[in-house]
Amino acid sequence: MKWKPPAPGSPPITNYVVHAGPGSCPVTVGPNRTSAIMPVARGQKTAHPEVSAVNAYGYSPTARSSRTLKVSPTAHYRNVQVIQFSDFHGALEESNNNIGAAVLETAFQKERAHSASTFTAVSGDSIGGAPPISSAFEERPTIKALNLMKVDVSTFGNHEHDRKLDHLRQMIDLSNFKWTVANYSTLEPLKGAKHRAKPYVVLKRGGVKVGFVGMNTPETKDLVAPGNLEYAPGKEITIGAGVADVQKQVDAARKAGAQIVIALIHQGWSTNQDGSALGPLVTVAGQLKHVAAVYGGHTHQPYTSITSGNTTVETKNSGQEYSRLQVCLNDKTGRVAGTAVQVIGKKSLAGLKPDAATAEMVGRYQKELGAKYDVKLGSVNGVFPSGGNPVVQRAGETPMGNLTADLLRARYKTDFVMTNGGGIRDTLPAAGYIPNLKPPIVRPPTPAPSYDVLLGDVMTVYPFNSAAATSTVTGEQLWKALENGVSKWPGDGRFPQISGFRFSFNPQNEGTREKPRIISVTRLDGTPIAPDATSYTITVIDYMAFGGDGYSDFFNPTSAKIQGPFADVLIDQLKADMAAGRVTAVPALDGRIVRVAG
Repeated sequence: MKWKPPAPGSPPITNYVVHAGPGSCPVTVGPNRTSAIMPVARGQKTAHPEVSAVNAYGYSPTARSSRTLKVSPTAHYRNVQVIQFSDFHGALEESNNNIGAAVLETAFQKERAHSASTFTAVSGDSIGGAPPISSAFEERPTIKALNLMKVDVSTFGNHEHDRKLDHLRQMIDLSNFKWTVANYSTLEPLKGAKHRAKPYVVLKRGGVKVGFVGMNTPETKDLVAPGNLEYAPGKEITIGAGVADVQKQVDAARKAGAQIVIALIHQGWSTNQDGSALGPLVTVAGQLKHVAAVYGGHTHQPYTSITSGNTTVETKNSGQEYSRLQVCLNDKTGRVAGTAVQVIGKKSLAGLKPDAATAEMVGRYQKELGAKYDVKLGSVNGVFPSGGNPVVQRAGETPMGNLTADLLRARYKTDFVMTNGGGIRDTLPAAGYIPNLKPPIVRPPTPAPSYDVLLGDVMTVYPFNSAAATSTVTGEQLWKALENGVSKWPGDGRFPQISGFRFSFNPQNEGTREKPRIISVTRLDGTPIAPDATSYTITVIDYMAFGGDGYSDFFNPTSAKIQGPFADVLIDQLKADMAAGRVTAVPALDGRIVRVAG
Protein backbone atom coordinates (compact mmCIF):
# COMPACT_ATOMS: atom_id res chain seq x y z
CA MET A 1 0.00 0.00 0.00
CA LYS A 2 1.18 3.53 -0.80
CA TRP A 3 0.13 6.85 0.76
CA LYS A 4 0.91 10.54 0.68
CA PRO A 5 2.36 11.81 3.96
CA PRO A 6 0.33 14.53 5.71
CA ALA A 7 1.71 18.01 6.29
CA PRO A 8 4.21 18.19 9.16
CA GLY A 9 2.56 18.60 12.55
CA SER A 10 3.36 18.76 16.22
CA PRO A 11 4.09 16.39 17.80
CA PRO A 12 5.68 14.68 14.79
CA ILE A 13 4.57 11.38 13.30
CA THR A 14 6.41 8.45 14.83
CA ASN A 15 4.84 5.52 12.94
CA TYR A 16 2.41 4.46 10.28
CA VAL A 17 0.11 1.49 10.85
CA VAL A 18 -1.20 -0.41 7.82
CA HIS A 19 -3.90 -3.07 8.22
CA ALA A 20 -7.09 -4.42 6.67
CA GLY A 21 -9.32 -4.71 9.72
CA PRO A 22 -10.20 -7.80 11.78
CA GLY A 23 -8.38 -10.96 10.78
CA SER A 24 -5.67 -9.11 8.87
CA CYS A 25 -1.92 -9.03 9.38
CA PRO A 26 -0.92 -5.40 10.09
CA VAL A 27 2.50 -3.87 9.71
CA THR A 28 3.99 -0.96 11.62
CA VAL A 29 6.59 1.17 9.84
CA GLY A 30 8.61 4.30 10.55
CA PRO A 31 7.67 7.95 9.99
CA ASN A 32 9.58 8.37 6.75
CA ARG A 33 7.84 5.57 4.89
CA THR A 34 5.21 6.20 2.23
CA SER A 35 4.52 2.55 1.41
CA ALA A 36 4.40 -0.84 3.05
CA ILE A 37 3.89 -4.47 2.08
CA MET A 38 1.32 -6.11 4.30
CA PRO A 39 1.50 -9.91 4.75
CA VAL A 40 -1.70 -11.90 4.33
CA ALA A 41 -2.76 -13.82 7.42
CA ARG A 42 -3.67 -17.48 7.32
CA GLY A 43 -7.39 -17.74 6.45
CA GLN A 44 -7.62 -14.21 5.03
CA LYS A 45 -9.28 -14.12 1.58
CA THR A 46 -9.77 -10.41 0.93
CA ALA A 47 -8.07 -7.22 2.04
CA HIS A 48 -9.23 -3.60 2.04
CA PRO A 49 -6.05 -1.84 3.19
CA GLU A 50 -6.08 1.27 5.36
CA VAL A 51 -3.40 3.39 7.00
CA SER A 52 -3.18 5.61 10.07
CA ALA A 53 -0.43 7.98 11.16
CA VAL A 54 0.60 7.78 14.81
CA ASN A 55 2.24 10.32 17.08
CA ALA A 56 2.65 10.69 20.83
CA TYR A 57 -0.92 11.98 21.13
CA GLY A 58 -2.58 9.11 19.29
CA TYR A 59 -3.83 7.69 16.00
CA SER A 60 -4.98 9.81 13.07
CA PRO A 61 -8.27 9.07 11.29
CA THR A 62 -7.90 6.13 8.93
CA ALA A 63 -7.34 6.55 5.20
CA ARG A 64 -8.74 3.62 3.20
CA SER A 65 -7.81 2.19 -0.14
CA SER A 66 -10.49 2.49 -2.80
CA ARG A 67 -10.17 -1.21 -3.67
CA THR A 68 -10.93 -4.52 -1.99
CA LEU A 69 -8.33 -7.08 -3.04
CA LYS A 70 -8.53 -10.84 -3.35
CA VAL A 71 -5.49 -12.26 -1.56
CA SER A 72 -3.69 -15.51 -0.75
CA PRO A 73 -2.02 -16.25 2.61
CA THR A 74 1.67 -15.41 3.07
CA ALA A 75 3.66 -18.31 4.48
CA HIS A 76 4.14 -18.39 8.25
CA TYR A 77 2.00 -15.32 9.02
CA ARG A 78 -1.06 -15.48 11.21
CA ASN A 79 -3.44 -13.09 12.92
CA VAL A 80 -3.84 -12.87 16.69
CA GLN A 81 -6.73 -10.75 17.96
CA VAL A 82 -7.19 -9.31 21.45
CA ILE A 83 -10.45 -7.82 22.69
CA GLN A 84 -9.91 -5.62 25.73
CA PHE A 85 -11.73 -3.30 28.09
CA SER A 86 -11.10 -1.84 31.52
CA ASP A 87 -12.77 -0.20 34.52
CA PHE A 88 -16.09 -1.94 33.86
CA HIS A 89 -17.26 -1.14 37.41
CA GLY A 90 -20.25 -3.44 37.25
CA ALA A 91 -21.90 -1.58 34.34
CA LEU A 92 -24.08 -4.56 33.45
CA GLU A 93 -27.04 -2.58 32.17
CA GLU A 94 -27.28 -0.71 28.90
CA SER A 95 -27.66 3.07 29.32
CA ASN A 96 -27.28 6.21 27.24
CA ASN A 97 -23.51 5.77 27.39
CA ASN A 98 -22.84 2.18 28.44
CA ILE A 99 -23.07 -0.71 26.01
CA GLY A 100 -24.24 -3.24 28.62
CA ALA A 101 -23.01 -6.77 29.26
CA ALA A 102 -25.54 -8.53 27.01
CA VAL A 103 -24.70 -6.46 23.92
CA LEU A 104 -20.99 -6.69 24.68
CA GLU A 105 -21.18 -10.48 24.66
CA THR A 106 -22.93 -10.46 21.28
CA ALA A 107 -20.27 -8.08 19.95
CA PHE A 108 -17.51 -10.31 21.30
CA GLN A 109 -19.06 -13.37 19.63
CA LYS A 110 -18.95 -11.54 16.29
CA GLU A 111 -15.34 -10.45 16.89
CA ARG A 112 -14.23 -14.01 17.63
CA ALA A 113 -15.50 -15.12 14.23
CA HIS A 114 -12.74 -13.02 12.62
CA SER A 115 -9.84 -14.94 14.13
CA ALA A 116 -9.35 -18.38 15.60
CA SER A 117 -6.73 -16.89 17.92
CA THR A 118 -8.93 -14.36 19.75
CA PHE A 119 -8.36 -13.58 23.42
CA THR A 120 -10.45 -11.36 25.71
CA ALA A 121 -8.68 -9.43 28.45
CA VAL A 122 -9.49 -6.91 31.18
CA SER A 123 -7.05 -4.48 32.77
CA GLY A 124 -8.69 -4.11 36.18
CA ASP A 125 -11.56 -2.53 38.14
CA SER A 126 -14.31 -4.81 36.87
CA ILE A 127 -15.85 -4.76 40.35
CA GLY A 128 -16.02 -2.08 43.02
CA GLY A 129 -17.23 1.49 42.58
CA ALA A 130 -20.20 -0.20 40.96
CA PRO A 131 -23.93 0.57 40.75
CA PRO A 132 -26.34 -1.42 42.95
CA ILE A 133 -26.98 -4.02 40.23
CA SER A 134 -23.52 -5.31 41.18
CA SER A 135 -22.62 -3.86 44.59
CA ALA A 136 -25.89 -4.83 46.30
CA PHE A 137 -25.13 -8.47 45.47
CA GLU A 138 -21.46 -8.41 46.58
CA GLU A 139 -20.32 -8.02 42.94
CA ARG A 140 -21.33 -11.56 41.99
CA PRO A 141 -23.45 -10.44 39.02
CA THR A 142 -20.43 -8.79 37.41
CA ILE A 143 -18.21 -11.87 37.73
CA LYS A 144 -21.04 -13.97 36.29
CA ALA A 145 -21.37 -11.50 33.42
CA LEU A 146 -17.63 -11.64 32.69
CA ASN A 147 -17.93 -15.43 32.61
CA LEU A 148 -20.78 -15.20 30.12
CA MET A 149 -18.78 -12.68 28.10
CA LYS A 150 -16.06 -15.36 27.93
CA VAL A 151 -13.31 -13.17 29.36
CA ASP A 152 -10.02 -15.10 29.35
CA VAL A 153 -7.86 -13.12 31.77
CA SER A 154 -7.89 -10.08 34.02
CA THR A 155 -5.52 -8.20 36.24
CA PHE A 156 -6.49 -6.44 39.45
CA GLY A 157 -7.32 -2.77 39.84
CA ASN A 158 -7.53 -0.87 43.08
CA HIS A 159 -11.31 -1.37 43.20
CA GLU A 160 -10.96 -5.16 43.29
CA HIS A 161 -9.71 -4.41 46.82
CA ASP A 162 -12.69 -2.33 47.91
CA ARG A 163 -13.60 -5.22 50.21
CA LYS A 164 -11.46 -7.53 52.31
CA LEU A 165 -9.25 -10.22 50.77
CA ASP A 166 -11.71 -12.93 51.77
CA HIS A 167 -14.25 -11.38 49.39
CA LEU A 168 -11.68 -11.16 46.60
CA ARG A 169 -10.83 -14.84 47.01
CA GLN A 170 -14.53 -15.61 46.57
CA MET A 171 -14.56 -13.59 43.35
CA ILE A 172 -11.47 -15.44 42.09
CA ASP A 173 -13.16 -18.78 42.80
CA LEU A 174 -16.33 -17.64 41.02
CA SER A 175 -14.35 -16.65 37.91
CA ASN A 176 -14.09 -18.91 34.87
CA PHE A 177 -11.20 -16.73 33.70
CA LYS A 178 -7.63 -16.33 34.96
CA TRP A 179 -6.27 -13.59 37.21
CA THR A 180 -2.72 -12.30 36.90
CA VAL A 181 -0.61 -9.68 38.65
CA ALA A 182 3.17 -9.38 38.79
CA ASN A 183 3.85 -6.50 41.20
CA TYR A 184 2.36 -7.92 44.44
CA SER A 185 4.75 -8.93 47.19
CA THR A 186 2.87 -12.22 47.60
CA LEU A 187 0.04 -14.01 45.80
CA GLU A 188 -0.67 -16.53 48.56
CA PRO A 189 -3.53 -14.39 49.97
CA LEU A 190 -5.17 -14.57 46.51
CA LYS A 191 -5.44 -18.34 46.51
CA GLY A 192 -9.06 -19.45 46.70
CA ALA A 193 -10.49 -22.89 47.23
CA LYS A 194 -10.53 -23.57 43.47
CA HIS A 195 -8.50 -20.90 41.70
CA ARG A 196 -5.61 -18.56 42.41
CA ALA A 197 -3.94 -15.49 40.95
CA LYS A 198 -0.68 -16.05 39.08
CA PRO A 199 2.24 -13.78 38.15
CA TYR A 200 1.65 -14.57 34.47
CA VAL A 201 -0.74 -16.65 32.40
CA VAL A 202 -0.09 -18.39 29.09
CA LEU A 203 -3.14 -19.32 27.02
CA LYS A 204 -3.28 -21.27 23.76
CA ARG A 205 -5.94 -20.77 21.12
CA GLY A 206 -5.95 -21.30 17.37
CA GLY A 207 -2.46 -22.74 17.54
CA VAL A 208 -0.96 -19.62 19.17
CA LYS A 209 0.31 -19.22 22.72
CA VAL A 210 -0.21 -15.76 24.22
CA GLY A 211 1.12 -14.67 27.59
CA PHE A 212 -0.58 -12.12 29.84
CA VAL A 213 1.11 -10.26 32.68
CA GLY A 214 -0.71 -7.90 35.05
CA MET A 215 0.26 -4.85 37.08
CA ASN A 216 -1.89 -2.93 39.55
CA THR A 217 -1.43 0.70 40.49
CA PRO A 218 0.85 1.19 43.51
CA GLU A 219 -1.64 3.85 44.65
CA THR A 220 -3.99 1.05 45.72
CA LYS A 221 -2.93 1.17 49.37
CA ASP A 222 -4.02 4.81 49.58
CA LEU A 223 -7.21 4.23 47.60
CA VAL A 224 -8.77 1.39 49.58
CA ALA A 225 -9.93 1.13 53.17
CA PRO A 226 -7.10 0.50 55.64
CA GLY A 227 -6.72 -3.22 56.24
CA ASN A 228 -8.07 -4.33 52.88
CA LEU A 229 -4.63 -5.57 51.80
CA GLU A 230 -3.94 -7.27 55.15
CA TYR A 231 -3.76 -11.07 55.05
CA ALA A 232 -2.47 -11.75 58.59
CA PRO A 233 -2.01 -9.61 61.69
CA GLY A 234 0.62 -7.03 60.83
CA LYS A 235 1.14 -8.40 57.31
CA GLU A 236 -0.24 -6.99 54.09
CA ILE A 237 0.30 -7.22 50.37
CA THR A 238 2.65 -4.51 49.12
CA ILE A 239 2.39 -3.31 45.54
CA GLY A 240 5.57 -2.39 43.68
CA ALA A 241 5.86 0.77 41.64
CA GLY A 242 8.65 -0.16 39.21
CA VAL A 243 8.49 -2.32 36.10
CA ALA A 244 11.25 -4.75 37.09
CA ASP A 245 8.84 -7.32 38.55
CA VAL A 246 6.56 -7.02 35.54
CA GLN A 247 9.44 -7.38 33.09
CA LYS A 248 10.63 -10.46 34.97
CA GLN A 249 7.24 -12.12 34.45
CA VAL A 250 7.08 -11.02 30.79
CA ASP A 251 10.36 -12.81 30.28
CA ALA A 252 9.11 -15.83 32.25
CA ALA A 253 5.98 -16.05 30.10
CA ARG A 254 8.08 -16.03 26.94
CA LYS A 255 10.35 -18.70 28.40
CA ALA A 256 7.22 -20.75 29.16
CA GLY A 257 6.34 -20.74 25.47
CA ALA A 258 4.34 -17.54 24.90
CA GLN A 259 4.87 -16.38 21.32
CA ILE A 260 3.63 -12.90 22.18
CA VAL A 261 3.00 -11.25 25.55
CA ILE A 262 0.33 -8.71 26.47
CA ALA A 263 0.75 -6.42 29.49
CA LEU A 264 -2.40 -5.52 31.45
CA ILE A 265 -1.51 -2.41 33.43
CA HIS A 266 -4.01 -0.81 35.79
CA GLN A 267 -2.45 2.61 35.39
CA GLY A 268 -3.53 5.36 33.09
CA TRP A 269 -2.78 8.13 30.66
CA SER A 270 -3.67 11.55 32.01
CA THR A 271 -2.87 14.33 29.53
CA ASN A 272 -1.04 15.44 26.41
CA GLN A 273 1.31 18.34 27.03
CA ASP A 274 4.12 20.03 25.11
CA GLY A 275 4.37 17.23 22.56
CA SER A 276 4.42 14.41 25.11
CA ALA A 277 1.77 12.07 26.46
CA LEU A 278 1.90 11.97 30.24
CA GLY A 279 0.80 9.41 32.80
CA PRO A 280 1.99 6.22 34.51
CA LEU A 281 0.65 4.06 31.66
CA VAL A 282 2.87 5.86 29.15
CA THR A 283 5.85 5.64 31.50
CA VAL A 284 5.43 1.89 32.00
CA ALA A 285 4.78 1.26 28.30
CA GLY A 286 7.99 3.10 27.48
CA GLN A 287 10.02 0.85 29.79
CA LEU A 288 8.63 -2.63 29.07
CA LYS A 289 10.37 -4.78 26.48
CA HIS A 290 9.29 -7.81 24.45
CA VAL A 291 5.55 -7.10 24.66
CA ALA A 292 3.11 -6.77 21.78
CA ALA A 293 0.80 -4.32 23.55
CA VAL A 294 0.33 -2.53 26.85
CA TYR A 295 -3.24 -2.00 28.03
CA GLY A 296 -4.03 0.58 30.69
CA GLY A 297 -6.86 1.64 32.94
CA HIS A 298 -7.61 3.49 36.17
CA THR A 299 -7.92 7.06 34.85
CA HIS A 300 -10.91 6.34 32.57
CA GLN A 301 -9.28 8.45 29.84
CA PRO A 302 -9.17 6.92 26.33
CA TYR A 303 -5.75 6.76 24.72
CA THR A 304 -4.24 4.91 21.76
CA SER A 305 -0.66 5.34 20.52
CA ILE A 306 2.70 3.58 20.16
CA THR A 307 5.19 4.12 22.99
CA SER A 308 8.80 3.02 22.44
CA GLY A 309 7.51 0.51 19.90
CA ASN A 310 4.74 -0.80 22.18
CA THR A 311 1.11 -0.35 21.17
CA THR A 312 -0.48 1.43 24.14
CA VAL A 313 -4.24 1.49 24.74
CA GLU A 314 -6.69 2.71 27.36
CA THR A 315 -10.46 2.60 26.89
CA LYS A 316 -13.26 4.56 28.52
CA ASN A 317 -14.79 3.12 31.68
CA SER A 318 -18.10 1.35 32.40
CA GLY A 319 -18.26 -0.59 29.16
CA GLN A 320 -18.67 2.51 27.00
CA GLU A 321 -16.23 1.00 24.50
CA TYR A 322 -13.74 -1.79 23.96
CA SER A 323 -10.55 -2.11 21.95
CA ARG A 324 -9.84 -4.61 19.18
CA LEU A 325 -6.18 -5.35 18.52
CA GLN A 326 -4.79 -7.17 15.49
CA VAL A 327 -1.30 -8.65 15.85
CA CYS A 328 0.64 -9.98 12.86
CA LEU A 329 2.79 -12.89 14.03
CA ASN A 330 5.43 -14.62 11.94
CA ASP A 331 5.21 -17.98 13.67
CA LYS A 332 8.43 -19.17 12.02
CA THR A 333 10.64 -16.38 13.37
CA GLY A 334 8.49 -15.51 16.37
CA ARG A 335 8.61 -11.84 15.39
CA VAL A 336 5.66 -9.43 15.37
CA ALA A 337 5.41 -7.57 12.05
CA GLY A 338 2.97 -5.04 13.39
CA THR A 339 -0.13 -4.29 15.41
CA ALA A 340 -3.23 -2.26 14.72
CA VAL A 341 -5.85 -1.21 17.25
CA GLN A 342 -9.40 0.01 16.75
CA VAL A 343 -11.79 1.26 19.43
CA ILE A 344 -15.41 0.15 19.21
CA GLY A 345 -18.06 2.37 20.84
CA LYS A 346 -21.77 2.09 21.49
CA LYS A 347 -22.75 3.83 18.28
CA SER A 348 -20.96 1.17 16.20
CA LEU A 349 -23.02 -1.56 17.85
CA ALA A 350 -26.46 -0.04 17.22
CA GLY A 351 -29.00 -2.69 16.37
CA LEU A 352 -26.96 -5.56 17.76
CA LYS A 353 -29.20 -8.08 19.52
CA PRO A 354 -28.34 -8.66 23.21
CA ASP A 355 -27.04 -12.10 24.12
CA ALA A 356 -29.99 -13.98 25.57
CA ALA A 357 -28.20 -15.77 28.42
CA THR A 358 -26.46 -12.61 29.62
CA ALA A 359 -29.64 -10.55 29.33
CA GLU A 360 -31.57 -13.15 31.32
CA MET A 361 -28.98 -13.13 34.12
CA VAL A 362 -28.93 -9.34 34.33
CA GLY A 363 -32.73 -9.24 34.22
CA ARG A 364 -33.02 -11.55 37.23
CA TYR A 365 -30.84 -9.26 39.31
CA GLN A 366 -32.70 -6.18 38.05
CA LYS A 367 -36.01 -7.56 39.31
CA GLU A 368 -34.55 -8.51 42.67
CA LEU A 369 -32.88 -5.12 43.00
CA GLY A 370 -35.96 -3.18 41.94
CA ALA A 371 -38.01 -4.61 44.78
CA LYS A 372 -35.60 -2.94 47.20
CA TYR A 373 -34.21 0.09 45.36
CA ASP A 374 -37.05 1.36 43.14
CA VAL A 375 -38.35 3.46 46.01
CA LYS A 376 -38.98 7.14 45.34
CA LEU A 377 -37.18 9.40 47.80
CA GLY A 378 -38.00 12.76 46.24
CA SER A 379 -37.20 14.87 43.22
CA VAL A 380 -34.53 17.34 42.09
CA ASN A 381 -34.81 20.41 39.87
CA GLY A 382 -31.88 19.42 37.67
CA VAL A 383 -29.08 16.92 37.23
CA PHE A 384 -26.21 17.02 39.72
CA PRO A 385 -23.12 16.83 37.49
CA SER A 386 -20.47 14.13 37.62
CA GLY A 387 -17.57 13.11 35.39
CA GLY A 388 -16.12 15.14 32.56
CA ASN A 389 -12.49 15.85 31.76
CA PRO A 390 -11.20 16.67 34.25
CA VAL A 391 -13.76 14.93 36.47
CA VAL A 392 -15.65 17.80 38.11
CA GLN A 393 -15.84 16.31 41.60
CA ARG A 394 -12.10 15.60 41.54
CA ALA A 395 -11.04 19.04 40.35
CA GLY A 396 -13.10 21.66 42.20
CA GLU A 397 -16.25 22.61 44.01
CA THR A 398 -19.30 20.70 42.82
CA PRO A 399 -23.01 20.75 43.78
CA MET A 400 -23.18 17.19 45.12
CA GLY A 401 -20.10 17.77 47.23
CA ASN A 402 -21.57 21.00 48.64
CA LEU A 403 -24.99 19.55 49.39
CA THR A 404 -23.75 16.38 51.08
CA ALA A 405 -21.06 18.18 53.08
CA ASP A 406 -23.53 20.84 54.27
CA LEU A 407 -26.02 18.16 55.30
CA LEU A 408 -23.34 16.28 57.23
CA ARG A 409 -22.34 19.46 59.07
CA ALA A 410 -25.94 20.17 60.00
CA ARG A 411 -26.53 16.57 61.14
CA TYR A 412 -23.43 16.21 63.31
CA LYS A 413 -23.00 19.88 64.29
CA THR A 414 -19.24 19.96 63.69
CA ASP A 415 -17.23 23.00 62.69
CA PHE A 416 -16.10 21.50 59.42
CA VAL A 417 -16.77 18.68 56.98
CA MET A 418 -14.41 17.17 54.45
CA THR A 419 -15.27 14.34 52.06
CA ASN A 420 -13.41 12.95 49.05
CA GLY A 421 -14.54 13.79 45.55
CA GLY A 422 -13.72 10.24 44.41
CA GLY A 423 -16.59 8.97 46.55
CA ILE A 424 -19.09 10.64 44.19
CA ARG A 425 -19.55 8.02 41.48
CA ASP A 426 -22.40 9.27 39.29
CA THR A 427 -24.80 12.04 38.46
CA LEU A 428 -28.06 12.43 40.41
CA PRO A 429 -30.37 11.04 39.15
CA ALA A 430 -27.80 8.37 38.40
CA ALA A 431 -27.06 7.52 34.79
CA GLY A 432 -25.81 4.15 36.04
CA TYR A 433 -29.07 3.18 37.75
CA ILE A 434 -31.74 1.71 35.48
CA PRO A 435 -35.06 1.44 37.34
CA ASN A 436 -37.70 -1.15 36.52
CA LEU A 437 -40.41 1.45 37.05
CA LYS A 438 -42.21 2.79 34.01
CA PRO A 439 -43.56 6.32 33.37
CA PRO A 440 -44.90 8.49 34.96
CA ILE A 441 -41.45 8.34 36.63
CA VAL A 442 -39.43 11.19 35.07
CA ARG A 443 -35.77 10.55 34.22
CA PRO A 444 -33.03 12.36 32.31
CA PRO A 445 -32.35 13.04 29.50
CA THR A 446 -36.03 13.87 28.94
CA PRO A 447 -36.36 17.65 29.50
CA ALA A 448 -38.47 18.28 32.61
CA PRO A 449 -38.77 20.83 35.44
CA SER A 450 -37.84 18.11 37.92
CA TYR A 451 -36.63 14.52 37.99
CA ASP A 452 -37.64 11.69 40.32
CA VAL A 453 -34.90 10.33 42.59
CA LEU A 454 -34.97 6.71 43.74
CA LEU A 455 -33.07 4.95 46.47
CA GLY A 456 -31.07 3.22 43.73
CA ASP A 457 -29.91 6.61 42.46
CA VAL A 458 -28.40 7.58 45.81
CA MET A 459 -26.78 4.18 46.25
CA THR A 460 -25.25 4.53 42.79
CA VAL A 461 -23.85 7.96 43.58
CA TYR A 462 -22.48 6.67 46.91
CA PRO A 463 -21.91 2.91 46.46
CA PHE A 464 -19.21 2.30 49.08
CA ASN A 465 -21.39 1.92 52.20
CA SER A 466 -19.15 4.37 54.04
CA ALA A 467 -20.05 5.74 57.45
CA ALA A 468 -19.68 9.29 58.74
CA ALA A 469 -16.97 9.78 61.34
CA THR A 470 -16.77 12.73 63.74
CA SER A 471 -13.43 13.72 65.17
CA THR A 472 -11.17 16.67 65.85
CA VAL A 473 -8.55 18.38 63.76
CA THR A 474 -6.06 21.13 64.48
CA GLY A 475 -5.53 24.03 62.15
CA GLU A 476 -2.16 22.54 61.26
CA GLN A 477 -3.72 19.15 60.48
CA LEU A 478 -6.44 20.81 58.39
CA TRP A 479 -3.88 22.61 56.23
CA LYS A 480 -1.91 19.37 55.78
CA ALA A 481 -5.07 17.42 54.92
CA LEU A 482 -6.01 20.00 52.30
CA GLU A 483 -2.48 19.91 50.89
CA ASN A 484 -2.88 16.14 50.49
CA GLY A 485 -6.29 16.68 48.92
CA VAL A 486 -5.04 18.91 46.10
CA SER A 487 -1.64 17.23 45.70
CA LYS A 488 -2.65 15.24 42.63
CA TRP A 489 -5.00 17.74 41.01
CA PRO A 490 -6.80 17.26 38.70
CA GLY A 491 -8.58 13.95 38.52
CA ASP A 492 -7.52 12.22 41.73
CA GLY A 493 -10.21 10.92 44.07
CA ARG A 494 -8.70 12.53 47.16
CA PHE A 495 -9.76 16.03 46.06
CA PRO A 496 -11.73 17.51 49.00
CA GLN A 497 -15.38 18.51 49.03
CA ILE A 498 -16.01 20.69 52.08
CA SER A 499 -18.39 22.58 54.36
CA GLY A 500 -17.91 25.20 57.09
CA PHE A 501 -14.84 26.85 55.60
CA ARG A 502 -13.22 28.03 52.39
CA PHE A 503 -9.83 27.45 50.83
CA SER A 504 -7.84 28.50 47.79
CA PHE A 505 -5.05 26.56 46.10
CA ASN A 506 -2.47 26.77 43.37
CA PRO A 507 -1.82 23.32 41.86
CA GLN A 508 1.27 24.63 40.05
CA ASN A 509 3.12 25.07 43.32
CA GLU A 510 5.44 22.36 44.57
CA GLY A 511 3.73 21.55 47.85
CA THR A 512 6.79 22.55 49.88
CA ARG A 513 6.95 24.78 52.95
CA GLU A 514 8.19 27.60 50.72
CA LYS A 515 5.66 27.00 47.93
CA PRO A 516 2.58 25.24 49.36
CA ARG A 517 -0.33 24.44 47.11
CA ILE A 518 -2.81 25.65 49.74
CA ILE A 519 -2.82 29.45 49.64
CA SER A 520 -5.51 30.35 52.20
CA VAL A 521 -7.97 28.69 54.59
CA THR A 522 -10.71 30.76 56.20
CA ARG A 523 -13.98 30.52 58.05
CA LEU A 524 -17.11 31.30 56.05
CA ASP A 525 -16.98 34.90 57.32
CA GLY A 526 -13.41 35.30 56.06
CA THR A 527 -11.66 34.81 59.41
CA PRO A 528 -8.32 33.13 58.72
CA ILE A 529 -7.76 29.59 60.01
CA ALA A 530 -4.13 29.44 60.99
CA PRO A 531 -2.02 26.27 60.59
CA ASP A 532 -1.58 26.05 64.36
CA ALA A 533 -2.66 23.94 67.34
CA THR A 534 -6.19 25.38 67.58
CA SER A 535 -8.62 22.44 67.67
CA TYR A 536 -11.84 22.14 65.66
CA THR A 537 -14.50 19.47 65.29
CA ILE A 538 -14.83 17.80 61.90
CA THR A 539 -16.93 15.21 60.10
CA VAL A 540 -15.26 13.02 57.49
CA ILE A 541 -16.05 9.59 56.10
CA ASP A 542 -14.59 6.63 57.96
CA TYR A 543 -12.44 5.74 54.96
CA MET A 544 -10.63 9.07 55.26
CA ALA A 545 -10.53 9.03 59.06
CA PHE A 546 -8.46 5.85 58.99
CA GLY A 547 -6.04 6.97 56.29
CA GLY A 548 -7.73 6.33 52.93
CA ASP A 549 -6.73 8.50 49.93
CA GLY A 550 -3.54 9.50 51.70
CA TYR A 551 -5.30 11.19 54.64
CA SER A 552 -3.03 9.55 57.20
CA ASP A 553 -3.02 10.86 60.78
CA PHE A 554 -4.93 14.05 59.98
CA PHE A 555 -8.23 13.32 61.71
CA ASN A 556 -7.17 11.68 65.01
CA PRO A 557 -8.58 8.24 64.17
CA THR A 558 -8.09 6.80 67.67
CA SER A 559 -10.69 9.24 69.01
CA ALA A 560 -12.98 9.29 65.95
CA LYS A 561 -16.61 8.35 66.56
CA ILE A 562 -18.26 6.30 63.81
CA GLN A 563 -21.76 7.59 63.12
CA GLY A 564 -24.50 6.44 60.76
CA PRO A 565 -24.21 5.64 57.05
CA PHE A 566 -22.72 8.57 55.19
CA ALA A 567 -25.42 8.67 52.46
CA ASP A 568 -28.30 8.79 54.97
CA VAL A 569 -28.12 12.58 55.16
CA LEU A 570 -28.92 12.86 51.45
CA ILE A 571 -31.66 10.24 51.66
CA ASP A 572 -33.28 11.97 54.63
CA GLN A 573 -33.15 15.41 52.97
CA LEU A 574 -34.83 14.10 49.82
CA LYS A 575 -37.55 12.46 51.90
CA ALA A 576 -38.09 15.57 54.01
CA ASP A 577 -38.40 17.78 50.94
CA MET A 578 -40.88 15.38 49.33
CA ALA A 579 -42.98 15.25 52.52
CA ALA A 580 -43.07 19.05 52.54
CA GLY A 581 -44.02 19.20 48.86
CA ARG A 582 -40.66 20.65 47.87
CA VAL A 583 -38.32 19.78 45.03
CA THR A 584 -34.70 19.44 46.21
CA ALA A 585 -32.61 22.09 44.49
CA VAL A 586 -29.25 21.62 42.82
CA PRO A 587 -27.27 24.17 44.87
CA ALA A 588 -25.38 26.94 43.15
CA LEU A 589 -21.63 26.98 43.66
CA ASP A 590 -20.67 29.56 46.28
CA GLY A 591 -16.90 29.84 45.84
CA ARG A 592 -15.89 27.82 48.88
CA ILE A 593 -13.08 26.27 46.81
CA VAL A 594 -11.02 28.55 44.58
CA ARG A 595 -8.21 27.58 42.24
CA VAL A 596 -5.99 30.63 41.83
CA ALA A 597 -3.74 29.30 39.03
CA GLY A 598 -3.07 26.24 36.91
